[in-house]
Amino acid sequence: MKKQLLALAIGSMVVAPSVAMADKGPTVYGKVNVSYENQDNGAEDQWELESNASRLGVKGELDLDINDVVAIYQAEYQISVDEGSGPFSQRNIFGGFKHSQLGMLKAGKFDTPFKVSQGKIDQFVDLRGDINEIVGGSERANNIIQYSSPKIADLVSLNLAMIPGEGDTVGADRRDGVADGFSTSVVFDNGMLYASVGYDSEIETNLFDLGDTDTLVDALHVAAKLNIENFELGALFQQSENSDSAFDGGDFEDTTYILSAAVKLDRWKLKAQYGMTDMDASDDDLTLMAVGADYKVGKSSKMFGYFAKVEADKNTGLATDDTTFGIGFEHNFSM
Repeated sequence: MKKQLLALAIGSMVVAPSVAMADKGPTVYGKVNVSYENQDNGAEDQWELESNASRLGVKGELDLDINDVVAIYQAEYQISVDEGSGPFSQRNIFGGFKHSQLGMLKAGKFDTPFKVSQGKIDQFVDLRGDINEIVGGSERANNIIQYSSPKIADLVSLNLAMIPGEGDTVGADRRDGVADGFSTSVVFDNGMLYASVGYDSEIETNLFDLGDTDTLVDALHVAAKLNIENFELGALFQQSENSDSAFDGGDFEDTTYILSAAVKLDRWKLKAQYGMTDMDASDDDLTLMAVGADYKVGKSSKMFGYFAKVEADKNTGLATDDTTFGIGFEHNFSM
């Protein structure tokens, strides 16, 4: 009884009361990920307590008076566990509809299909060894509308999203069309093998060849992860380039390679990943190396330690030598 009351109380803060009081009720979920880290960027060396994208959310489905159709909703917010102050910051928030045979349609602010199709190749997600330290395109877009197909043969799914510019001006162009940007992915997943192709067209994101500057980008990536008994092997290849060379004053391109691996030994998980981004116009490189270990202390909890290093050539304008050592814990919950 207490659990149901808590779910309704939290749900009422982030969704309409009519949703919170639905027959099936909302599912409240979240994650607390805290680490104590030594961070050295070459100029400053200091210890920090990090919250690592800890979050709190509510999601669910509502029965409708249409056969095989349900309404879906989610409201997820990032919380600052380390500081414990300030407002929630919005993460994935949307509403929509789902049909058992026709697929799902949703609209709001959420991760693009391109970002989601990276899958779980990143062994250090939300930490300073995250692959996003050297690869762009991982965007949580505003004003996004997405269709996702049901799984074909229970293996393959298609995701297509469009983003109207809503009158924003980029360069000399006013983006006011029905769909000024597109993000798409095709995903294969049979449990043992995950493979995807993702494509972005005119999505505003960072391009390291421009000095880690946000611009309109066209990007293509291929990602794969293989799970064989206790072993995990992942890889990603991505090419990104600016969509409008006239606005940026030239042609800029990032080419990124990522490799990751992990092995599970009873409660332990030993993991590592390496990546490199080759920047075309500047002829410079950006590299990432991370190693670490997780120790499972419960079904949804773990302790971890890791070391990560991001190194850039001097001409990039980025920190040339950024190293991090951290220890921490993560608790996931759902009710």
